[in-house]
Amino acid sequence: MGFGQQRQIVIVQHFGRETMSVKDILKTKGHEVYAVSEGVKLREAISVLNEKNIGVVLITDSAGKLAGILSERDVIRRSLLQETGFRDEPVTKSMTKNVLTVPSSASVDDVMEVMTNSKIRHVPVLDGDEINGLISIGDVVKRKIADAENEAAELRNYISAG
Repeated sequence: MGFGQQRQIVIVQHFGRETMSVKDILKTKGHEVYAVSEGVKLREAISVLNEKNIGVVLITDSAGKLAGILSERDVIRRSLLQETGFRDEPVTKSMTKNVLTVPSSASVDDVMEVMTNSKIRHVPVLDGDEINGLISIGDVVKRKIADAENEAAELRNYISAG
């Protein structure tokens, strides 16, 4: 894959039960993402991470399309490779270019599998080439806990109605 290309996960259909989708999480969470242009210095992207207290910032090209993602982990790796001066270099030297993305129709289980297998904590949501949101491991865990609590309540109701 070339510069700025993304890989999108394959959607697995789950039969027999209704599954929560990324679209459902975004309805609650919102579609807001923080992004910087690929022309900025790494210093500016780090400032966004710090000011917004976030773990990743999306990097967009001049058309507003996803070009990469910069995580705190990317910044740490860059600092280990070059102790000084790296903050004044283009963000493109430090960002992850081969970004894993999901469509809003992906299930929460699909996203969790991608995050676990790829050892990542944030996945941009793309519908076509439009950025539609960002899902974090925290979003996934919150949804899985809510699902487990709802299932437990349903089982308690079923047993008491017995």
